[in-house]
Amino acid sequence: MPLKIRIGSRPSKLALAQASIVRDRLIAQIPGVEIEIIEIRTSGDKITSASLANIGGKGLFIKELEQALYDRSIDAAVHSMKDLPAVLPPQFRVAAVLERENTSDILVTRDGSTLSAQPAGTRLGTSSSRRRFQALRMNRGLLIEPLRGNVDTRLARVADGSFDAIIIAMAGVKRLGRIRDVKFVELDARDFIPAGGQGALAIETLADRGADELDRALSAINYPRTFYETAAERSFLAAIDASCTTPVGVRASIDGDALALAAMLFSPDGARELSQSISDPIATNLAPSAGETSGKRLADKMLSRGAGALLGK
Repeated sequence: MPLKIRIGSRPSKLALAQASIVRDRLIAQIPGVEIEIIEIRTSGDKITSASLANIGGKGLFIKELEQALYDRSIDAAVHSMKDLPAVLPPQFRVAAVLERENTSDILVTRDGSTLSAQPAGTRLGTSSSRRRFQALRMNRGLLIEPLRGNVDTRLARVADGSFDAIIIAMAGVKRLGRIRDVKFVELDARDFIPAGGQGALAIETLADRGADELDRALSAINYPRTFYETAAERSFLAAIDASCTTPVGVRASIDGDALALAAMLFSPDGARELSQSISDPIATNLAPSAGETSGKRLADKMLSRGAGALLGK
């Protein structure tokens, strides 16, 4: 009998596109495998009118998928890495991370103009407090308004005039093949440090599923460089006790034999900010635990400079 694998995915076009990427990678590793993508509507998909911060945060996009894993009705779940909490419950693990897409945020407008060129009163859509405060650092005249919905919905809000501009992750627009459909400016990563895990795809499984053909295939499609980088980012977020409402960006990138790690943190009202960067030699085997050590070191530096007080902790 051929091996059958069930992959859980949210039902959005982007989530299904991402699950299809994972499916195709696994098919290339396991001859004759049968893979079914099972659509699971999460609480975050069902509740579209409220701020995530007010209804439970990023975990709303994964809890039903994790329940399906726990019930063994799926074998693996595919997530945008930035949707995962920094610390998973012990019964789950990130089994593989695929090669990272571009991590940048982009400014989408109807004319492709820059952020600094937007006139006072420009209606800019984002529900991310990080993006809100980063944008206001560059242009105090912006009128920031909440924006939720899938990628197509967000892009349509610019096209129909509901918003003058939006800030959105480039990765999702590229994975949907929409990047040529919009006029955008890639935002400078020095001013717009992205969310931890942005641009990465994570494959989650039960921690105790043991070594089997799926586990071996996941190991084969894992991209150690991205796993290392995101392990550093997630370790930093865990060490500062960041939540889904914390206005923080963190980006790790391997450059030669070093890991560059930078973070930008705002107070809840955006009035104060704190930035820090470090560079560490990378482990020769790219063990994620070494990335985690770097993330913790960056967190310790920021906490020693008052990051806890900045967050009101």
